[in-house]
Amino acid sequence: MASRVLVTGASGYLGRALVRALADAGHEPVAPARADIGDPAVYGGADAVCHLAGLAQARASWDRPLDFFDVNVGGTTSVLRAMAAARVGTLVFASTAAIYGAPAEQPMSERLPDDPPHPYASSKAVAETVIGWEVARRGLAATVLRLSNLAGGADLDESRLLPRVLAAARSGEPITVNGDGRAVRDYLHVSDAAEAFVAALHTPGPPGVTRRYTIGSGVGSSVTEVIAAVERVTGRVVAVTHGPPADEPPALVCDPTLAMTELGWRPRRATVPDILRD
Repeated sequence: MASRVLVTGASGYLGRALVRALADAGHEPVAPARADIGDPAVYGGADAVCHLAGLAQARASWDRPLDFFDVNVGGTTSVLRAMAAARVGTLVFASTAAIYGAPAEQPMSERLPDDPPHPYASSKAVAETVIGWEVARRGLAATVLRLSNLAGGADLDESRLLPRVLAAARSGEPITVNGDGRAVRDYLHVSDAAEAFVAALHTPGPPGVTRRYTIGSGVGSSVTEVIAAVERVTGRVVAVTHGPPADEPPALVCDPTLAMTELGWRPRRATVPDILRD
């Protein structure tokens, strides 16, 4: 059934993909201005809210922890207050799989304890806690999607690996790789991420319950493998220089089995070449 879905952060990378996915699924996406996400009048007539707005760069959060808590926790509180005033009862929240930290158990699933390794992940974990308390108080139906590394589409953010490698392929300038390039990460196409939000709306949980799902491709790719995939797909050589090794986990891969089972969602572009070709 078609519904009116308010999307905070609709002008962002994931937000644009979600607005398209909602429209394609027959819903009416509503994109409020950033300054209006705490205004209950904007939420009038909405059947559900997808809360994406926030700060999302882990490295930047070390230098700006207060900003990340102000925006990611304070913004979530504002959204919940506006939803309560407008009597909107369904929420899907964009969180991060970084909340799991760097567990020895891979791939990462919902069974793992939370261990946020930086202010960004910690701010998302606190926002999830706030949502949980409001769900208990109001009887909301809330779904938290813990996303892995978004990629693909019109991504120009060179703080992310794939845009950085693609820029190096275009320019011929070398890309600097930490250590031997063997660090493995899970890359999730932004359209697959958007479709997970639509799936969560189509299979709502019961009121008074917060559901959490790990959303990733389930496929790990090393930095070296990403560079090789860019070379194959673009037909260009990527020049590489190697810097000192970084203090980082050797592998972080998501296990999306629960979301696939309960939401009927699955990543359709699961490998780096698939992401690059799309």
